[in-house]
Amino acid sequence: MTDFDLLGAQLSALIKDETDALANAGNFVALLFNALHDINWLGIYVLRGDELVLGPFQGQPACVRIAVGDGVCGTAAATEMTQRVADVHAFPGHIACDPVSRSEIVVPLMIDGELRGVLDVDSPSLNRFSAADQEGIEGLCALYCELQSGKAFI
Repeated sequence: MTDFDLLGAQLSALIKDETDALANAGNFVALLFNALHDINWLGIYVLRGDELVLGPFQGQPACVRIAVGDGVCGTAAATEMTQRVADVHAFPGHIACDPVSRSEIVVPLMIDGELRGVLDVDSPSLNRFSAADQEGIEGLCALYCELQSGKAFI
């Protein structure tokens, strides 16, 4: 079981005093990728106009641009709500960047009340993400966004 409280403390120590948004995003992604088990891809997509553009990530090469409203990431951005998908192949309009991925969780990144992007986490296992995982990942995203408040975003 993932210790999300410990990850939050580690995240805060890594980025609270750093002003470079790219460095902070990179460390956020690396911390989570190495802490979560049974995942094959984790990254940030940054909102650029009406598209999500690939930002820092860990894993195989990925789709570079996703329209807001398309796929799991675009749906999370359009609704500003977390999308936890047990089987991505059953999700209407799923974008298969990596055919190995079977389940996914995408959390909107809201900074100062504005959508700035999404955190996308993929797993090769069906139904990998529990309600507890969702709560923990959302909490880490909220902390990341709080620590980035008032700073530039990637």
